[in-house]
Amino acid sequence: MSPLRPLAVCFALLVVLAVSACNFVETTPPAPTPADFPDTAIQLTQRGIALDHVVSGDAGCDDKVLAPTAIAFDASGLDQATKVRIYLYVFRNRESFERLRATIDDCARTFVTDPETYESLEQSPFVIVGQGPWGPKFKAAVRAGLEVAAGTGG
Repeated sequence: MSPLRPLAVCFALLVVLAVSACNFVETTPPAPTPADFPDTAIQLTQRGIALDHVVSGDAGCDDKVLAPTAIAFDASGLDQATKVRIYLYVFRNRESFERLRATIDDCARTFVTDPETYESLEQSPFVIVGQGPWGPKFKAAVRAGLEVAAGTGG
């Protein structure tokens, strides 16, 4: 018997053990968590949305509960040639999102000039609102970016 043969057998057994051990390890990726604003902005810009004049704490109204959750910015791109002011509300978790969602519409009544073209997108824990109309490609890109940024929704 060759002196290399026992080494080859041992090596083969180690490979078999390693491969079979992998079958017992569950490899579920961690659930994605909601993105922070810089990562949310990246999701939007990757989809052709330009952001400008970002202001943290600007809810569009005097609601002291919404202000800490709010980030306002101007956006344009794709089929949205003119800039629109958008208000993004970022909630801590789904419970906060569900509890405060209705207050955003009340807040929006103070800055929306035409209720017929009021735009609103939501994906827990985020809500985006603004005066429309928004172009369909622009709106679809904002929605897609928001969905990715939301992860599992907090």
